[in-house]
Amino acid sequence: MTNTASPLPPAAAVALANALQRLARADRLLLALDFDGTLAPFVDVPRGARALPEAKAALDRLEHLPDTWVAYVSGRPLSSLEIVTEADDDALLIGSHGVEIRFGRDGVSVDLTEEERDRLARLGEALQQIVDDIPSTKLETKPVGFGVHYRLVSAERGPEVVARAREAAAAISDDLTIRDGKDIIEFSVREAHKGDAVERLREYTKATAVLFAGDDVTDEDGFRVMDPSRGDVGIKVGRGETLAQYRVADERAVATLLTLLAEAREAHVKPSTA
Repeated sequence: MTNTASPLPPAAAVALANALQRLARADRLLLALDFDGTLAPFVDVPRGARALPEAKAALDRLEHLPDTWVAYVSGRPLSSLEIVTEADDDALLIGSHGVEIRFGRDGVSVDLTEEERDRLARLGEALQQIVDDIPSTKLETKPVGFGVHYRLVSAERGPEVVARAREAAAAISDDLTIRDGKDIIEFSVREAHKGDAVERLREYTKATAVLFAGDDVTDEDGFRVMDPSRGDVGIKVGRGETLAQYRVADERAVATLLTLLAEAREAHVKPSTA
């Protein structure tokens, strides 16, 4: 486990640079990336988030290389992820922490049982009451649950929002999946996490090595399935306890390392395709 604050000390920076060079030589390379807080800075209007131009340019370069895949793995609903990533029809997208999957033009529908739909409706009503009571909170509707956002709430009231949301959800069901994120608490009537999503992507692309990067506690499931013996690289963005092998400071640092990876990958694969 790494727990070093950014910026990286020299030894850690060298270790990460070396890991990227090795990753660039993978036979089949998958980049599985969180979006908010990893590629894009957080914004007050979620639909307005966009990847930093430097990150987008590097990903465009990587996507056009042979045996190289870029996938977005997010807690956002798929409909929102499609907008903010500006994804084309062939993009690999996983939304709602793995519940929604779109591999190119083939999507995976979410078919809830009658019991799940009933729980979802009651959960929405209970959480909406809390949002109505506490100004500056927001309820986000997801395919199999809800997220209560409290980023704009005063620091003193944040714990109150979380406590009330947990209490309301517990009154609905003791079988909900609960995730604490950055200024959001999420409740789902169906279990899925980013580790499952990364493994689905690995299987689909037949990747021999994977880079997974994320900033939130929900990304720890993705770091958990990274396998250094395969050449996998997990990168934590920002502070906090993590299972990732490496850490960078922020979204701009991610853009820089993606640019370095694009350069190294191009140098590796282009001679063989000339």
